Amino acid sequence: MTTRRRLLAPVLVLLTALLYVLAGAAPASAHTELVRSTPKDGTELGKAPAHLTLTFDEPVELSDVRVMTLDGDRLPVSRAARGGTDTVRAALPDIAPKSGDLALTWSVIDEEDGHASSGRLTFGIGTAAPATAQDRGDEAAPAPSPSVRHGLVAARWAGYLSLALFIGGIAFVALLWPRGAGEPRARAMLALAWAVGLLSTVVALGLQGAYAELGGIRDALSASAYANVLTTGPGLALAARGLLWVLAAVVLSALLQGGGRTARSPGWRVGALAVSLGLLRATGMTGHNSEGTQPTWGALADLVHLLGASLWIGGLAMLAVAVLPRRDPDELALVVPGYSKLAGASVAAIAVAGLVLAWQVVGSYDALLHTSYGQLLLVKTGVLALVLFAAWRSRQWVRTRLELAVLLRGEAATVRPFGYSVAAETGLVLVVLAVTSLLVTADPGR
Repeated sequence: MTTRRRLLAPVLVLLTALLYVLAGAAPASAHTELVRSTPKDGTELGKAPAHLTLTFDEPVELSDVRVMTLDGDRLPVSRAARGGTDTVRAALPDIAPKSGDLALTWSVIDEEDGHASSGRLTFGIGTAAPATAQDRGDEAAPAPSPSVRHGLVAARWAGYLSLALFIGGIAFVALLWPRGAGEPRARAMLALAWAVGLLSTVVALGLQGAYAELGGIRDALSASAYANVLTTGPGLALAARGLLWVLAAVVLSALLQGGGRTARSPGWRVGALAVSLGLLRATGMTGHNSEGTQPTWGALADLVHLLGASLWIGGLAMLAVAVLPRRDPDELALVVPGYSKLAGASVAAIAVAGLVLAWQVVGSYDALLHTSYGQLLLVKTGVLALVLFAAWRSRQWVRTRLELAVLLRGEAATVRPFGYSVAAETGLVLVVLAVTSLLVTADPGR
């Protein structure tokens, strides 16, 4: 009964804190949306306009806004003479008919998370007013390709997983198990995490370019998609992450060559820490953490959240893949208690940072219950509760059965329950990462 109360107490504290922050937080900003256009959609005009003015609900970069004809011709966009950073002007030279309908499409990329918003505008030139967007049910506005969107989610999932495995695995070896630098399974896991991290970043860069241009999968392979996306904030963040993965190769190479001696080296640890923090920050720059009333706190909370998740997940994977199969009693006695403490601190950091991010991004009960972002967040929280239960079972084994396992020299039947618990925890974590990837593309709403 005492153990259950100890487990229940922090859960109740976290739930109470979550309710408090959601009750007192200001609503978060949604993705960039069009507020109005001049001329207004559906307006009857006596003559063709020389330009079209678009006003959005937040500042936009010119490179993030596209205005196109139905034939696919992109119109030049500039700042409006008397408008702010939320207003742009598109020139309409020689494209507007003297009479009939003028139809244009627009799209804008949110400079914080790379989400694409788009729509269609139609004007009547010298004729009766055309149907408005609400009446044109058979004329859908342009939208990103579902295959590109799904590809982005998959690339982000692979990116999150590889980040956690690499950073958490490096930290596990450096802090708890320097001898593991020579273990083939540990070396293979780190090398695979690095390769998938770099590859997923390169793929995500092309997919983000196709997503911004409202193109298909084939467009993600074109050089123009890569060139255009590098002019946007999300594209630059992805490019920075790719360069940091290249630097991570130096850190990994030194560890694989030097083994345990390198893992204990202060100079190598400083370099590994610098690259790891850079990777974490570059990954967080394409999320929703900067939206809301306190973007600095959101960015800091996201960094802590990603760091805690990486230390927990990467260490968990290293434990399951490399430590437990060896069943070395000395390693079990040394590594498992140390990881148990590290995982406990990481989970606490994840919980606190998660509360700050919920306050920053969701901001209200209504958004939590009635937006796709809030509902996904509830799903993530539910799966995370199952993960914590599995982690609690693992921790109970460490407290009650570890000494027996050491005395029995790592006998398989004694270690097996702990292995099952770790395997269940690892599988559920993969689900959490999948939901996290979906959260990046979901609209937080207002």
